[in-house]
Amino acid sequence: MNIVFAASECYPFFKTGGLADVIGSLPSQLQDEHTRVSVILPKAAILQAEFEEQLTFVTSFPVYVKWRKQYCGVFTLQQQSITYYFIDNEYYFKRERLYGYPDDGERFVFFTHAILALLEELHLEVDLLHCHDWQTALLPAYLKAKQSDIQTVFTIHNLHYQGVFPKNIFYELLHFSDEHLPGLLHEDCINFVKAAIFHADFITTVSPSYAEEITTELGGEGLHQILSQNKNKLCGILNGVDTNSYDPLLDPNISVPFYQDPDRKSENKLTLQDELHLPSSKDIPVFTVISRLVQSKGPDLLLDVADELLQNENVQLIIVGTGEERLEQNFLQLQSRYPSKVRTVLGFSESFARKVYASADFLLMPSLFEPCGLSQMVALQYETVPIVRETGGLKDTISAFNEYEGAGNGLSFTNYNASDFLYTIRRGLYLYKNKELWSQLLSNIYKSTFNWEQSALMYKKLYLSLRDRRGVSTNEHHPNRVCSKLHR
Repeated sequence: MNIVFAASECYPFFKTGGLADVIGSLPSQLQDEHTRVSVILPKAAILQAEFEEQLTFVTSFPVYVKWRKQYCGVFTLQQQSITYYFIDNEYYFKRERLYGYPDDGERFVFFTHAILALLEELHLEVDLLHCHDWQTALLPAYLKAKQSDIQTVFTIHNLHYQGVFPKNIFYELLHFSDEHLPGLLHEDCINFVKAAIFHADFITTVSPSYAEEITTELGGEGLHQILSQNKNKLCGILNGVDTNSYDPLLDPNISVPFYQDPDRKSENKLTLQDELHLPSSKDIPVFTVISRLVQSKGPDLLLDVADELLQNENVQLIIVGTGEERLEQNFLQLQSRYPSKVRTVLGFSESFARKVYASADFLLMPSLFEPCGLSQMVALQYETVPIVRETGGLKDTISAFNEYEGAGNGLSFTNYNASDFLYTIRRGLYLYKNKELWSQLLSNIYKSTFNWEQSALMYKKLYLSLRDRRGVSTNEHHPNRVCSKLHR
């Protein structure tokens, strides 16, 4: 099979969130002697210099965005037997950020048209095109309109971001006849994600629970009806993490390598406390938040309980992230009120984040919604106890510790409110002080792993079912049967 991924970001080239981690990990898990995987990305200005130097120019050709004739260059790079294609156009992609510009609609319409042109210009053999999030969501619609044999899978990483633009871009930017307008129109706007839901051969989300949640009015972000109507081609496949990269025994970013050894792990805590000028003690429980500081991640819940927690408990809190200015300022003020207990580190550094994962005792993720979440999986890799709200992928990966049965790999709460969150934090402190229970909880964490092996297997079977559906369709290869079997 020849699989092509189309996405707007990919680790280690450039990254804003979990999408980049998925595109950076999943293709190499899929690639084998029977499966060839390629990835198409924009040539973003923030591409790291070490990779820029490795690029090989392939060709260039014009791409039309309606009447606009635009340059399109194609560069390639080989890494771990995966071929990466980078679409070059400085007018659209030579920007300080990947997203957040008034012309984002035009930028990613160009990217869409460039991908379609690349497939033709390079005569790529493609059995299946796997598209990710709104930036590539028009591809299934174009391929359907062309009656292409290429099958399409569209993955929703976060339904909150849909690519919604004024209706007039249909005539200003898109190469569709009027008969295709209903498949793209939602609430009198062009909605890229709606177009993918309507036209893709199959839709996946990044966790089974999130796949259920987005078909409800509460979780569907306004698209719950069309998702419910297309539920027969919707499946949740849990993301994984690169367990080779996130390995505390081999990670060069941390001070003291460790593996199932709380004493060696606590050496990292002492090093981090010294670095951040916090009181040094292995016995002080350290809580951390490593996250974008946006409402959906639940930072307001933490701010609601922080004073009561910090005034009454001997704990330390480390916040790592960047986001809404209001939240950044609130966490800086929290540090100023508790200078010996709180550190707010604005910005994001992968190496520093790994130091914190390796040093902390607890990771806090009180998310309002969470399609999958990678932080809780990374925390498990670094033998740090996740405290999460039961939503989306958090519900699918973290089970609440039960001291009577000895089961569970973290702590969780159901209702989105401050009192339940604080109660769960205090329950974590109770376990931390009870050596026997803490040891059992850590033992459960040691057995928890969320690598890409199972997820890649599900994707492969899904791809095969779609490929075989081009010929004689069988019940055995119906995508929903594949998902149901694997989830059982």
